[in-house]
Amino acid sequence: MDVQTHYRACNLCEAICGLEIKHQHGRVLSIAGDRQDPFSRGHICPKAVGLQDIYEDPNRLRRPLKRTAAGWAEIGWEQALDEVAARLRAVRAQHGPHATAWYAGNPSVHNSGTQLAAPGFLRALGSRSLFSASSVDQLPHHFAAWQLFGHPLLLPVPDLDRTDHWLILGGNPLVSNGSLMTAPDVATRLRAIQARGGKVVVVDPRRTETAARADAHHFIRPGTDVFLLLAMAQVLFADDLVHLGRLADFTDGLGALAAAVAGFTPERVAATTGLEAATIRQLARELAAAERGVCYGRVGVSVQEFGGLCLWLVSVLNILTGRLDAPGGAMFATPALDVLGKPQAYDRHDRFRSRVRGAAEFMGELPVACLAEEMLTPGPGQLRALVTSCGNPVLSTPNGRQLDAALAGLEFMVSVDIYLNETTRHAHYILPPATGLETAHYDVAFHALAIRNTARYSEPLFAKGDGARYDWEIFEGLRQRLGPDAPAGPAAAPVPENPEAKIDLGLRYGAYGQQGLSLDALRAAPHGVDLGPLQPRLPQALRTAGQRIDLAPPLFLADLGRARGALAAPPALAAGQLLLVGRRELRSNNSWMHNAPRLVKGRNRCTLHLHPADAAARHLAEGQLVRVRSRVGTVELPVELTENMMPGVASMPHGYDHQRPGTRLDVAARHPGPSLNDLTDETRLDALTGNAALSGVPVWVESAGA
Repeated sequence: MDVQTHYRACNLCEAICGLEIKHQHGRVLSIAGDRQDPFSRGHICPKAVGLQDIYEDPNRLRRPLKRTAAGWAEIGWEQALDEVAARLRAVRAQHGPHATAWYAGNPSVHNSGTQLAAPGFLRALGSRSLFSASSVDQLPHHFAAWQLFGHPLLLPVPDLDRTDHWLILGGNPLVSNGSLMTAPDVATRLRAIQARGGKVVVVDPRRTETAARADAHHFIRPGTDVFLLLAMAQVLFADDLVHLGRLADFTDGLGALAAAVAGFTPERVAATTGLEAATIRQLARELAAAERGVCYGRVGVSVQEFGGLCLWLVSVLNILTGRLDAPGGAMFATPALDVLGKPQAYDRHDRFRSRVRGAAEFMGELPVACLAEEMLTPGPGQLRALVTSCGNPVLSTPNGRQLDAALAGLEFMVSVDIYLNETTRHAHYILPPATGLETAHYDVAFHALAIRNTARYSEPLFAKGDGARYDWEIFEGLRQRLGPDAPAGPAAAPVPENPEAKIDLGLRYGAYGQQGLSLDALRAAPHGVDLGPLQPRLPQALRTAGQRIDLAPPLFLADLGRARGALAAPPALAAGQLLLVGRRELRSNNSWMHNAPRLVKGRNRCTLHLHPADAAARHLAEGQLVRVRSRVGTVELPVELTENMMPGVASMPHGYDHQRPGTRLDVAARHPGPSLNDLTDETRLDALTGNAALSGVPVWVESAGA
């Protein structure tokens, strides 16, 4: 057989870069960027080769595993699905429908099979105890979108290809490849802004990889972005720089907003943020003066105790300067497959609360920071069972050690996952789906967050292995067995519903259906289809009452009371404490991809970044092993001195610690390192949105020999 070429989109992160894969005799020969992809234009990041590594990984599970007295045993699919469904039914019968929890990790939304099939399984499960990675790092975005635009999935993204001024708060898109912003090859797009005379400005406690290539970078004290944003809004009003343009025709609450931010002057917030008042004024005035500008905030502003207020204010700045829904500003994609559903009032907030802490539900989910306590606290309503999908919350959620202990005490746990990892080692059954190069895929979520309207469908490169099941086949099999009219046996079960039919219908009845877009049309265009630049969509796209924007929603105005209190009496650090922030690595993907040797080779990246002055004050030297201690735990790792850190701030990467017993991973020997989330605190939440406050955790740092 001659060498063949396969084209598909990479589904490891949000950038959905096009790939060109050379293969022969069932083996991958090379993975390169698809230069004919109209969106990514040949760009890929180092993680793209990970698709081959996952496919070939000897640690990847390929058959269902059942925990037995003698250890893990491989079993057949029908037995696995029958027994899992029976155990879930038993928990439901004994403890009620809500005693079984669900946790979905990030990869769940990167797989159209899971994304389209899991909801049917959840309806059959009948539990409202739903958790996901969304409450780790992005609920504030959805909350702000709901309050301002009427739906949590109506999210604006920076129109990077036409902007002249890009203000980035708490984001590192050169490493994340864009986050809640589908933007392949951010580096080239950033250089293009500068080449046309524009400016890129980054505000972050760390001089990130993006900040290093920006025109300006300003340090900010972790957790204080809300005060910077409030002060910038105050400057726009005080300096008469508010110009809504055509947004004025359908925007309310301008006066209420002006009154709400009036007290947050640059001088009032300077000491708290660590930014000089003149710098705050400069940031506001430059944003307002740019011909086409946009403010963008991401993980750093989302994972703090005022994350909801921060993301509201990011959009407020774009509205006050007339940059919302305008070329070069913050715009809304027109996806080929609509993710919003029927145009009706959105009410999925605070319909119920968590049992122990009383945290409010949002988007049908409870905060994942509450998951462990719901398992550990006895009494009516205690969680007794758990289903996980493509997630590793032991490494990905706050106070992972507490969750680790909670999982060990569950009556039943099942994981749909391809690895026996730090979380799934607690499961009674592991159901591994065919994955990556074996699957078809359409990016349902990320085309809706793209900075250019495109569509692309990926066919499988390789057939799934003998006896393997796709993720949607697993969820459909469980749904059929859990429903009230469950079939008596496999022979009586209906054929599982292939999500391809849903994708095709969505395309045909979507925004481009009348132009002939369908699944067959995408199959005939293996490099993807370019549907053009972002177009203004307001007010027609709004889901709010009367299709109007309220700049001053009551929930946000009420939450400003917390911010005023924190500004008047900032939380004091104990003597010698530092503030801990996380960081992402280009060769990692949250808590996985560390099992690919070519991605983790080289220097140790799991180090504590510290400013030299902070190290000197603690008598620490480069490479020294240090102990980092928070309220919830202690870890040890080498220190790396760098002036890229703001004094008083330390940084650890996310997703490490693969050394726990009971896993089937080779990574522990190759790439040791502790978990950041053994230090993060599950009691620190954004009270408004329920998102975990992972940034700015108070810690002590000392020599490991002290």
